[in-house]
Amino acid sequence: MAIYVKFQTPKEVQDLAYDLVEKARDNGKISKGANEATKQVERGQAKLVVMAEDVSPEEVLAHMPILCEEKNIPYSYVPSKLELGSSAGLLVGTAAVAIVDPGKNKSGIENIVKKIDELKK
Repeated sequence: MAIYVKFQTPKEVQDLAYDLVEKARDNGKISKGANEATKQVERGQAKLVVMAEDVSPEEVLAHMPILCEEKNIPYSYVPSKLELGSSAGLLVGTAAVAIVDPGKNKSGIENIVKKIDELKK
């Protein structure tokens, strides 16, 4: 398990995260990549951050969970940066995606946040 992974994410939550990224890409606004996601978290604009677990080097995302907790922004993990990149509309993998505007899917964000909160306990 990577150094920045604070909790195991069940398959159901991973699938929900991929789906939310896709819907936000189509109807809302997302920021792709570790640097862009970090900027959105620092500005307090991210509604949810999704991070890939297979990032190398791991230090690329080592700061992200701590920063998200400081700013009170929910975050989740998915196993594949390639699949995360694909969900974000990229042809390559991405380490992280910040959902800035969920578009029409605000209830989906609330739903995943509840599940993530239960995992952290």
